[in-house]
Parts: sequence; structure tokens; C-alpha cells
Amino acid sequence: MTNIEILESIGNFSDYDETLFEKYAIRKTLQKNQILLRENDICKSVFFIVSGSFVQYRSNEEAEAIIDLHLKNEWMFNQQSLVEQTPSCTTIKAFTDAEIVELHLKSIHMLTTLAHSFFQLGKLFNQHVNKIYIFDNSLNPAEKYEYIKSARPNLLQSFPIKMIASYLKTTPETLSRVRAKY
Repeated sequence: MTNIEILESIGNFSDYDETLFEKYAIRKTLQKNQILLRENDICKSVFFIVSGSFVQYRSNEEAEAIIDLHLKNEWMFNQQSLVEQTPSCTTIKAFTDAEIVELHLKSIHMLTTLAHSFFQLGKLFNQHVNKIYIFDNSLNPAEKYEYIKSARPNLLQSFPIKMIASYLKTTPETLSRVRAKY
């Protein structure tokens, strides 16, 4: 995926913008289970997933509670930690081998001073609408599954049912029963 295609996932950018982005963006390859952001570290970057998938989770004494699941062609970061510059309460880990493009917060600030078109990067900070919809509307397990099926269908092919159930805040058994009805 080219840098202009990455930028176009946000808005409209010129060839000049692409050149600037190239200067500040960092491409990285990660192996399965490699940690991108550790719990208690401060998130200082946003990441575009060129290939692979990631899981964002919170560790507790019993298990890992899935906070978010991330797929190819999505931007990811820990919203609260990045915006407030406070320690992250989650870990972001590669679920598969992956390639990402990293853009540091300082680079975002620099890009916005160099070209006003980069103010479009602000759209990244409002991307959690899907998650808010699922949890703020008190959807039952069947409604959550239906919403995921329509809004993010690739999750269902990319992650095990146990992880999807954790993400949806339901049990694997309940999710299996819901899926059986489809």
C-alpha cells in the first residue's frame, strides 16, 4: 500500500502532502505476538495497519479482556493515552505477522504546521464510533453480533470466537448460540 493510499483513507491529499508524509512516517514490520504498546506506557503514535491484525487488551488476574480488534487498512492507537498523554491501561499486540506505518504525535504536529491538509488527521480521533454504538446503546448479544457482521465483517474471519466474545463483552457460549441462529 502506498503512502497516498494510506492518506486517502482519511481524506484528500496532494502529491506534496504525500512527500511530507513520507518524510515523517515510519514503516515497521512486526512478528506475531510482538508488543506495539505496553500497558503503563504512554501512547505517542498512531499506527496504520498495512497488513496483519492486532489485538488491544487489558490484563487482569483472570484473563485478557479484549478492548479492541484491529485489521488491515485501519488506524489504531490507545485513544485516552494518546490524547491525554497518560499511561495506557491497555496493551496492543500483533495477532499475526504485520506491517504498519507509524506516525508520532510530534510528526502529526509538524505536518499540520507544514500543510493545512494534515488537519484531516483529526478524523482519526473520532474513529471509535462503532465501539461507542455497541456499548452505549445497550445492545443485546444478538444485536452486537449483527452490528459487527454489518460494520466490521472481517473481524469474524480474522479472530477466534473467544476473542470476539470478549470484545463484545459476552461469553463464547452465548456468542456461539447467537451465531448458530444465522
